[in-house]
Amino acid sequence: MNLSFEKQIALVTGAASGMGLAAAQAFAAEGAAVILADVNEAAARAVAQQLVTAGHKAIAIRCDVADEAQVKAMVEQTVSTFGRLDAAFNNAGIQSPVAEVADASGEEFDRVNAVNLCGIWSCMKYELLQMRKQGSGCIVNNSSLGGLVGLPGRAAYHAGKHGVLGLTKSAALEYAAKGIRINAVCPGIIDTPMVSGMLASQTEAMKEMMKDVPIQRLGRAEEVAAAVLWLCSPGASFVIGHALVVDGGYTVR
Repeated sequence: MNLSFEKQIALVTGAASGMGLAAAQAFAAEGAAVILADVNEAAARAVAQQLVTAGHKAIAIRCDVADEAQVKAMVEQTVSTFGRLDAAFNNAGIQSPVAEVADASGEEFDRVNAVNLCGIWSCMKYELLQMRKQGSGCIVNNSSLGGLVGLPGRAAYHAGKHGVLGLTKSAALEYAAKGIRINAVCPGIIDTPMVSGMLASQTEAMKEMMKDVPIQRLGRAEEVAAAVLWLCSPGASFVIGHALVVDGGYTVR
C-alpha cells in the first residue's frame, strides 16, 4: 500500500504532544512537509526543529483553535509558506472534569466545546476554502469513542465528540464530488499526556473503563497516526464520511 506523502503538505493541530505529535512525525517520515499547530508554541517549535534537523520540512504555528481568527491565520500561513494544503488532521482537543449534567457549569461546557467542536468547525472551514480552490485534499477530524457512546459524568465532552461526527458526515457529503475527502477517527483510551492526567486524577473511573477494553491495554498514539495516514492516502480513496474506530474493541463489546 502506498502511504507516501512526498511533495504534499500536511497540517496537524494539537501537534506538540500525543496523537497530534505522532501524526506529524508519521507524515514527515512519509515525505510530507508538516505544519505543527499548537497552543503551546514552544513545544511545537521544539518538535518542528527536531524534524528539520532530521532532514524533514516542518514549521510550527501557535494556534488556539477556539479562536477563529487564529485558525484563519494558521491556514493562511500554511498556504503562504508552502503554496497549498493537501492533508489536515484536526486533532486539538481538551478534556472536561467528571460531573453530572445537573452539576456542570455552562462555562465549562462552553470551554470544552469551544475547542472540541467549534475548533473542528473553524479548522474545516478554512482548510476547505483552500482545498476547494485546489480541487483536492483530505481532512481527518479527531472524534473519540466518546463520539459513539455515552458515559456517566462526561456529557459535555461526549456532546462535542458526537458533534464532530455530525460535522464530518455532513461536510463529507458536500465535498465528495469536489475532490475532497473528509473522515474521522474515534480513538479509545490512548497513552497520551491527557490520558495520563486522567489516570492520575480519576483513578477508579479509569480502572473501570480499562476493564471494558478487550485488548487489555492502552492504545498507542502511533496506532492512531497510522489510521490517520491511511485515511489521507490513496488507499482510502473510496472512504467518505467514515468514523474509523481505533479503540481496542471497546465499542464492540
